Amino acid sequence: MKLFRRAAVGAATLAIGGLLATAAPTMAAPAAPSPTLAAPDIPLANVKAHLSQFQSIASANGGNRAHGRPGYKASLDYVKAKLDAAGFTTRIQQFSSSGTGYNLIADWPGGDANQVLMAGAHLDSVSAGPGINDNGSGSAGVLETALAVSRAQLQPTKHLRFAWWGAEELGMVGSRYYVNNLPAADRSKVSGYLNFDMIGSPNPGYFVYDDDPTIEKTFKDFYTGLNVPTEIETEGDGRSDHAPFKSAGIPVGGLFTGAERAKSSAQAQKWGGTAGQAFDRCYHSSCDSTSNINDTALDRNSDAIAHAIWTLGAGTTVPPGDAYENTADVAIPDNGAAVTSTVNVTGRTGNAPATLKVDVDVRHTWRGDVVLDLLAPDGTAYRLKNSSSNDSADNIIATYTVDASSETANGAWKLRAQDIASQDTGYINSWKLTF
Repeated sequence: MKLFRRAAVGAATLAIGGLLATAAPTMAAPAAPSPTLAAPDIPLANVKAHLSQFQSIASANGGNRAHGRPGYKASLDYVKAKLDAAGFTTRIQQFSSSGTGYNLIADWPGGDANQVLMAGAHLDSVSAGPGINDNGSGSAGVLETALAVSRAQLQPTKHLRFAWWGAEELGMVGSRYYVNNLPAADRSKVSGYLNFDMIGSPNPGYFVYDDDPTIEKTFKDFYTGLNVPTEIETEGDGRSDHAPFKSAGIPVGGLFTGAERAKSSAQAQKWGGTAGQAFDRCYHSSCDSTSNINDTALDRNSDAIAHAIWTLGAGTTVPPGDAYENTADVAIPDNGAAVTSTVNVTGRTGNAPATLKVDVDVRHTWRGDVVLDLLAPDGTAYRLKNSSSNDSADNIIATYTVDASSETANGAWKLRAQDIASQDTGYINSWKLTF
């Protein structure tokens, strides 16, 4: 996981050319359990064998696997060889950022090319150490899950794509390059991206990203089955490779076991470990070696990756409906009164559906300031998004589902937006309803 905060992310964005943010649908709900094969247990020994290889590579190449150093390319070659032998179609994507960088993309044959489920992890370390927890752990867990797909000869509904990113530690450079260079038509086909950065911290917590409700529920359900409590992940917000995907409107999710923050007494009580000590005392240090791993956390999270791939990969296509859209810009006053944008629905019979889709594209420099509501023709308000003082990312590009079955379909529907804090500005770029 990269060290830099928001300012560094912005600088990296400018250096590469920025993102073209486009709306994308939220992930379809997982298929019913009956036709879905259960995910296999991911052998911990196999995951740790990959970590041992990463350690050996670092030891033979100056003690690290950092971007631009020989240890990184050797790590990439190791992963690629495993995937090629397992029947994946692999490609290396080259980019420039203070030297030459590389992403590794691996596609599993088959599945609906219009529904692409991605899972990824950054493969680079910092220059100070071998980076076995950060992020050999995520890289190894994703690799072994991909190899399990091959062993099972899995044929999911969705097309599966796995990725290992370069130069994450410099500001998510590799993943940002991938998203920036993914054609808009292809970007819209990515139904979700799952990110795994630091999943074996030695004093672990069990944190789940809350960016997409379907993905979040998939991981929470897995941990509920283990009787292991989870918390919402906040320490890594905007600091790992899910951020470029999220900014582009792609649903994201993932797992995390903690970095430099200290474990609280309450967290130690429910998860074990040492209160008052960092989740990873060797974060970005030379001691981030194979001894800096909690086997239980690594085992659980590797199994959780497989559970998510098997579950979310079995999603089904949702047939398109009739869409009603307003693309006129509406300025949102800074810390001011609410504004609305109207979509007029005509020619329908009966009530709106119980799964009314509301696609929102709001451009804003601090989206946590913004509250969004859908207003039915009779004035009934449906809350889409609350404010959050901690959500400092740009833009709201998302799809919300509203049970509007008690509302008459025809009439003037409105998107209401209000900025409730000062210093940041924005506007409604577009929005639509899909019946």
